[in-house]
Amino acid sequence: MALRKNTGGRPAKFDEPSRPVTVTLPERTLRELESIGPDRGQAIVRLVDAVLPNGETRPRVEVAKTGSSTGLIVVGPSQGLKKIPFLHLVEISPARFLLALDRGNDFHTLELAVRDVLDDTDSSQRDEKSLLSELLEHIQRLRKSARVSMAEILFVRLACTAMVAI
Repeated sequence: MALRKNTGGRPAKFDEPSRPVTVTLPERTLRELESIGPDRGQAIVRLVDAVLPNGETRPRVEVAKTGSSTGLIVVGPSQGLKKIPFLHLVEISPARFLLALDRGNDFHTLELAVRDVLDDTDSSQRDEKSLLSELLEHIQRLRKSARVSMAEILFVRLACTAMVAI
């Protein structure tokens, strides 16, 4: 820990650079933060550290192991992927998404769609281009190794009107 010059006032809350922010949170969330600790800022930091241990950022694209010999492609947030009409980004943990395709689409159509979105993404969007490029590399490598199979996920349409008890 670096030595800090005592400038008076309140002691530093964290051992790293920090700054004040204002955020509006629901009362329920504020109660939950109190259960983690009396200081809201430290409670938020503890939660973030629990989701992203050791301050490490997660890979933009990864194959998450789901069984002894299977895995799923998981990606971070992407505005470009949201543009693919047959692709659903299913949030499985904060900022981590599973790729689900509408029936009738396969890995090859996904590869073409990702390539098109990548081609249409402005070069100033470095993070987006990087995620799309990494995803395309994963897709190509998996396709060429013939290690991809398709499965279905059950989606349930939620009615916008009041539900009728059965």
